Amino acid sequence: MNEFLRACRREATSFTPIWLMRQAGRYQPEYRALRQRYGFVEMCKNSDVAAEVTLLPVTQLGVDAAIIFADILLILEPLGIGFHFTKDDGPKIEKPVRTSADVDKVAAHVDSEASLGYVLDAIRKTRSGLPANVPLIGFSGAPFTLASYVIEGGGSRDYMHTKAMMFGDPGAWNTLMEKLTLAIAGYLNAQVKAGAQAVQVFDSWIGALGPSDYAQYVQPHMKKLFSLLDPSAPVIHFGTGNPALYPLMKAAGGDVIGIDFRCELGSTWDALGDVALMGNLDPYSLLAPRAELQKRAQRVLDAARKRPGHIFNLGHGLFPEASVDQVRALVDYVHEASAR
Repeated sequence: MNEFLRACRREATSFTPIWLMRQAGRYQPEYRALRQRYGFVEMCKNSDVAAEVTLLPVTQLGVDAAIIFADILLILEPLGIGFHFTKDDGPKIEKPVRTSADVDKVAAHVDSEASLGYVLDAIRKTRSGLPANVPLIGFSGAPFTLASYVIEGGGSRDYMHTKAMMFGDPGAWNTLMEKLTLAIAGYLNAQVKAGAQAVQVFDSWIGALGPSDYAQYVQPHMKKLFSLLDPSAPVIHFGTGNPALYPLMKAAGGDVIGIDFRCELGSTWDALGDVALMGNLDPYSLLAPRAELQKRAQRVLDAARKRPGHIFNLGHGLFPEASVDQVRALVDYVHEASAR
């Protein structure tokens, strides 16, 4: 077992493990070259390319875990919800789901091996290409975040349509969330069976809610999701946008709570107690001079106080303007500064 998996289980590690959300992406020249040849979804559906992209950061950066190259929206296709990416790479849902009748048309069952087999093939190929001591993370979007995409029809600032269904037609809302929950559970378990040694649930839009609405409309579905997941693989539960939700997210489930950069790691961990924590450097720290980047990384390490169970990560994903050299410097610094 490597240091990342030990940290997921809150076991002692010889240094703080680090991996980075969107560690494969447009900041890498090799990735940009592939994007000249393939569309984004085409890359996801080509298991050889997806495996190649997944492996890039492992050799380039020296991170302690790989995460399969895919997209959270891929699961929508077998659910009968069409989507495409616009020229600016933003997702567009072709027929938003906004009524009970729309929800009824969403598939009640997804055969992940049959409909998402290309992701599972990419996991198998990546696993065979990874060093034995570097684990592979699988992932999915969380029910709320996926529901928001399909209801809004794409990105949103106010989540108006999502909240209109949630508050105005809770029956339709719960039916949609139940369908998504079952599909996600099957998909994540299939990823584990294919070779993923940990999985992450991305609730990237959950910050649109306050605690009471999360507790009523989301938490029961998250508890159901975590109860259905293969217990052999640690689960990272990541949310962003509202630190007040972290205690409720911890109660919902997950071996690791992934936190964003809007909170202080030490006090957040004190409040959450017995759970591993992932985070939480502001991604744009990578634009700072090297000395300032290291200072900011050290602040995160100091906040963790060498407690077992800290996984260093950004508080959100890497952005295209980052430089490979600066990202590698961050990984090297975390390894060196945290050595026990």
